[in-house]
Amino acid sequence: MENDIFGVAITDYFETGIPNSITVKSNEFDDDEIPIPYLFRTFTQMPKIEQKALDLSFGKILDVGCGAGSHSLYLQNEKKLTVTAIDTSAGAIKICQKRGITTTLNEDFYEHKGSYDTILLLMNGSGIIGTLNNFTSFFNKLKSLLNPNGQILIDSSDLIYLFENENGEYWVDAAQGYYGEMQYQLEYKNKTSQKFDWLYVDYNTLQRAAIFNNFTCELIYEGEHYDYLAKLTL
Repeated sequence: MENDIFGVAITDYFETGIPNSITVKSNEFDDDEIPIPYLFRTFTQMPKIEQKALDLSFGKILDVGCGAGSHSLYLQNEKKLTVTAIDTSAGAIKICQKRGITTTLNEDFYEHKGSYDTILLLMNGSGIIGTLNNFTSFFNKLKSLLNPNGQILIDSSDLIYLFENENGEYWVDAAQGYYGEMQYQLEYKNKTSQKFDWLYVDYNTLQRAAIFNNFTCELIYEGEHYDYLAKLTL
């Protein structure tokens, strides 16, 4: 990604310890903030959805979009599993290396090659799908990476709650496309990223797409606010 926002922000916090935030901008909603210290959280500081995913992880693991490497570190150091951590952020990968993750790659998920028992896509991991039209290429890539009897653990959120009216009813303008297809831009200090597509997908839509692409989709855990963890298997 042009202007390595996550890499610069993660590096700043790692080197200085000064808490700061990345601003997430969208044309459709108010700005949001990602507190950078949150990317360095320990297992006990993680939400239940992430803890559940790490508890279920087994075998050889691919951590997609590893960020500062908190999930990989726990799996490597506490569960003694073999983990490959990948991220498109070169800066984030350098910090993962400094934090002690053994195997890291500055690489896009769709370019990666290997075979794994568990593939992790956490922190709204469905985002890398981008749009609903990309489901088939996403599932085809997963098929190329997954070992027999392997699993994909992916989390997302159903944004339907953003469309609730004062009567507790939901109204979405279908003509505007799927309500979970977002486009974001990141800002940190004086740097701004290019715009990028990001997909939040409700569980039923994910399950239908999985079945269409010959995967089994199982709801593993539901969070407190329309978020969930799903397991995909072949």
